Amino acid sequence: MLVSQDDAWEFVAGAHTGILTTLRSDGAPVSLPMWFVVVDRAVYLSTPPRAAKLARIRREPRAAFLVESGRAWVDLRAVHLSGRIRVVDDKETRTRVRGMLDSKYAAYRVPPERLPAAARAAYADRVVLRLDPQGRLLRWDNSRIRLAPPAGPDTQPTGTIDLADTDLTDTDLADTANEGTSS
Repeated sequence: MLVSQDDAWEFVAGAHTGILTTLRSDGAPVSLPMWFVVVDRAVYLSTPPRAAKLARIRREPRAAFLVESGRAWVDLRAVHLSGRIRVVDDKETRTRVRGMLDSKYAAYRVPPERLPAAARAAYADRVVLRLDPQGRLLRWDNSRIRLAPPAGPDTQPTGTIDLADTDLTDTDLADTANEGTSS
């Protein structure tokens, strides 16, 4: 469960893909899926040096980042952070982060020799970015919501359940479960 900020950071660090949102010159948001790593509560990403997102970041460093998981409504969880993003100039940090990204995503990358020449050239050199969150992480976790039991026979499953050679319908089981309770 995403109760504390520590839980939220653990969730972010363990996520596979995040959504990075940057701003166009007219203020319109652009959201893109990105691979990333977390180091000391900062999100590190990389991008080709000619990527449009890099021009947006240099012009306007405000950015947001979201990771989420779950398919069913009750399983939905997400963490959103906002902050400032910048290009990492320190060579040692860039090398370390590239290594971490390569390690985290090794099983998911396409071998360079399979890429068309233009794509291979675009991805050969990478700029490392660092997103420093400002303020608390926003988090939600639908598994923490206490759901009321289904109401009425229309929302309960129908059918027959075999219990020790006794056939009871789901409605019979619901009635038995409610015996002895007052309204």
